[in-house]
Amino acid sequence: MDYTEIQERILTLKKEKNALVMAHYYVPLEVQDVADAVGDSFALAKKARDAEQQLIVVCGVRFMGESAKILSPDKKVLLPAENAGCPMADMVTPEDVAALRAAHPGAAVMCYVNSSAAVKAVSDVCCTSSSALRIARALDAEEIIFIPDRNLGRFVAQQVPEKTFWLHDGYCPVHNAVTAADIADAKNSHPSAVLAAHPECREEVLAYADFIGSTAEILAFCRETEDREILICTESGIVDRLRRELPEKRIYSVTADFLCEDMKKITAERLLACLEQERFEVTLPPEELAGARASLDRMVAL
Repeated sequence: MDYTEIQERILTLKKEKNALVMAHYYVPLEVQDVADAVGDSFALAKKARDAEQQLIVVCGVRFMGESAKILSPDKKVLLPAENAGCPMADMVTPEDVAALRAAHPGAAVMCYVNSSAAVKAVSDVCCTSSSALRIARALDAEEIIFIPDRNLGRFVAQQVPEKTFWLHDGYCPVHNAVTAADIADAKNSHPSAVLAAHPECREEVLAYADFIGSTAEILAFCRETEDREILICTESGIVDRLRRELPEKRIYSVTADFLCEDMKKITAERLLACLEQERFEVTLPPEELAGARASLDRMVAL
């Protein structure tokens, strides 16, 4: 089948099966185009929770499917690509959390949502990149263990100097690979462009940024700013979306290598196969579901 036939078949199956298809901003546009909702990881999990549909397809990586399942334990949650993981999420385990607690017994464990359900279950509270500052300030703790992303943790710690942070040494390989030299080269090529960066980037990169925010916040910034040239320092899916959405502006990626291979595993063909076969269902042990839900609920409360 060509893409038009695949798209039509996906749309037909969604109606026949009363399925909700959700896509992250980083997956290919061909998948976003047939999704019922497009957003960042936690926003999609909340949409799954509030949806009337009982069949949910999460077009994203494993931890995103887990988050949807955590908030919708009675619904059937599917992933189009079983092997679409997150290297950063894999960099921290429940055993790592236990060791950090032993080393810093008075500290609260603050867990970035880009983590496994098992790690969320042994953490005190979750956070997103957009809520991390608010959560850190609101936590009733003078010391915070931040897992797994050292770059986001450092960004938060610098703005909450009244608290002590202990950072796990995890990182997003895609964001962490960008260097100050890459930014300097991009700015030399586009001297009039402002720079919007994700806080998963290195400290040396964020120092150049005119705006720092989550994927959704970067999109909002680009839509609202009067600047006509913008350098994007996050995954290329955002650049693709902005170029199509804002043809009157010049949108550039800081590097041609800003690509999450796991997100790009989510193709229209795989989405179709997922809907046809209802394969790659997300299942979690009851104790993980309960513990992870408690961490996410506390984030919302704070």
